Amino acid sequence: MHVRRRPNAHRAWSKSKREWVQPLDVLVVQAFDQYVDERLERLGAGGSDFLLVNLFGAPLGAPMSPAAMGELFDRLSERAKLERKVGPHMARRAFGSNVADADGSWDEVRMLLGQEHPGSVAPYVIPDRSRVREAVERVASPRELSGRGVR
Repeated sequence: MHVRRRPNAHRAWSKSKREWVQPLDVLVVQAFDQYVDERLERLGAGGSDFLLVNLFGAPLGAPMSPAAMGELFDRLSERAKLERKVGPHMARRAFGSNVADADGSWDEVRMLLGQEHPGSVAPYVIPDRSRVREAVERVASPRELSGRGVR
């Protein structure tokens, strides 16, 4: 997915001033294919070139507002019978965390999230607990470092 910073009706700008490419996994591509089919059926071939547009509420074909996006995520969370509601930012955090858990470097996470500054990645990476436990296990104890070993 190609992300470009540009004005829209909701003043919801991409935070990054530069353009960037967001890779998508096969499940997202399949879901988007279904969305595009429904979009074409409802709106025809014309309309907005924004990624997500209103298909049911007025104005049809206009970029989806942040509030409408939140409502969509709420409905999807309920439909999936999740214990808690999932929002767009949680999906972003999950993606960043999954890249880190797959041994992605912070530079890779930063690039994939379209972040400008290295420090801006931190809120998006929540390490898997098993990976944190493995990191603790890799640290040698003082006894092991002194050569005395553990008794």
